[in-house]
Amino acid sequence: MKDPFLITKEEILKFYKPVNSHTHKGIQGHAVIIAGSYGKIGAAVLASKACLKSGCGLVTTFTPKCGYQILQVSIPEVMVVTDENSNFITNIQIPLIPQAIGIGPGIGKELGTQKALFEFLRVNKTPLVLDADALNILAENQSWLELIPENTILTPHPKELERLIGKWNSDSEKFQKTIAFSEKYKVIMVMKGVPTFIINKNEVYQNTTGNAALATAGSGDVLTGIITSLLAQGYEPKYAAKLGVYIHGLTADIALPETGYESFIASNIIENLGKAFLSLA
Repeated sequence: MKDPFLITKEEILKFYKPVNSHTHKGIQGHAVIIAGSYGKIGAAVLASKACLKSGCGLVTTFTPKCGYQILQVSIPEVMVVTDENSNFITNIQIPLIPQAIGIGPGIGKELGTQKALFEFLRVNKTPLVLDADALNILAENQSWLELIPENTILTPHPKELERLIGKWNSDSEKFQKTIAFSEKYKVIMVMKGVPTFIINKNEVYQNTTGNAALATAGSGDVLTGIITSLLAQGYEPKYAAKLGVYIHGLTADIALPETGYESFIASNIIENLGKAFLSLA
């Protein structure tokens, strides 16, 4: 395999767009996060808060009824729309047309949720980030992959990737299979790991930020929020993915001297987003 392109600060600054001093929330993008089920509303909280803290003007979260109070209290800046079902998502009805949608964190794999995902994919034309249980559902219903828009961003961790592309015997086989998957479905693959790679058709990019502190519950939910936010702000999908993984990793590099590896949690990523963006100035 040819050497990957490195995602460095120099590379990021070629397309990074500082916020216009005359902007307002109405033109900073409106993102929708579809996330959560009973016992996993935290995933919706983390993704939604990360989305807001990455520069998005407005965020609406779609979640089961059991998540309503949790979201309204924990992130008052986020608007909440609920499913008719109390414990898991069964019918995705969004009363707006957003600039980007992130779907999957903590949604579970209930049959009703699988049907809801299918119906959503059948009609959705909005730029999309697919993560977590959305990927696990698609791995079990691979014909549905034909429904997702071109340049959709998928963010699998190693086990989710294996479910999508099948087992591999070597790193080179893993990359070959992921490249083939990306080309077949015309999607962008964010292969989370150490380091994180982005596969966009036959182009391979290697992230240069991040460390072992990111190996913690909720880290991926935060990444989904960040990338969805950047998509909603008008970044092309390939740039949203690159900037998203770079900033996500950078927060861990910034926080590590204070937290150490053991005490770093997903909320620390969100807390350090400001410093990470300021380092690009």
